[in-house]
Amino acid sequence: MGANLSNIESTHASSHSSGRILTFHSNAKWKAHFDASKQTNKLMVLDFTATWCGPCKYMDPIIQEYAAKYTKVEFIKIDVDELMGVSQEFQVQAMPTFILVKKGKVVEKIVGAKEEELEKLIEKHLN
Repeated sequence: MGANLSNIESTHASSHSSGRILTFHSNAKWKAHFDASKQTNKLMVLDFTATWCGPCKYMDPIIQEYAAKYTKVEFIKIDVDELMGVSQEFQVQAMPTFILVKKGKVVEKIVGAKEEELEKLIEKHLN
């Protein structure tokens, strides 16, 4: 089995019930996925999180629920300690931070565990 860097499918999709939340463990895989997403009109919700973050743990089941409900939206979990470069690129300074991206452009940014606000913004940018 040779390593195929262009194989984006090898990213670890989260094994939670919805199976719709992607997690990235390398900057290269994230960059390849992000660059590819610029060609689509799909809304991406980037969830910047950390294993030690209490509010992030609180938001986990809510993100699971949204991922199951909004099947046309791509939910991506990024651990700020694992992918510091990506966190810096998006100027993440507190967790959780949710960044909504369309065609490679940031359309909204929410800092904190604000589930209602996040859902409103997802609804707003769905189309």
